[in-house]
Amino acid sequence: MDAFAKVLPVLGRLLLALIFVRAGIGKLGTLGPTSAEMAEHGIPYSDVLVWGAIAVELGGGLLLMTGLLARWAALALRLYTLTLALIFHPYWAVPAAAARLQASFFFGHLSMMGGMLYVVAFGAGACSIDAWLGRTPSATRAN
Repeated sequence: MDAFAKVLPVLGRLLLALIFVRAGIGKLGTLGPTSAEMAEHGIPYSDVLVWGAIAVELGGGLLLMTGLLARWAALALRLYTLTLALIFHPYWAVPAAAARLQASFFFGHLSMMGGMLYVVAFGAGACSIDAWLGRTPSATRAN
């Protein structure tokens, strides 16, 4: 297998997961404000669900980075990102002055979801824990 075909999925996974890992770590230091923001957007039990957000972002991000259960992690992060886009960035429902910024965030989330779907469809690549454990099709496993 070409060296780029082995290394590029690793780089892609790292870059795709980085935003989630950083957000999860950031939430650990800002539990109160994060919970309050979630409540402001109508999320019930935000003081409890903030821990779920941390688990999805930090846990899912680390799974994606390492390539362990990468397809499942990417699918979970994709659904989580869709939920975030719809709840926190409804550009169609805000005043025109805020719509442009919210649309940028919304479509940025859609782009991340596209990357997640790529991982769901094709797996983590040859340099991943999934490949080392034999959880990927033989065509993508390291030689």
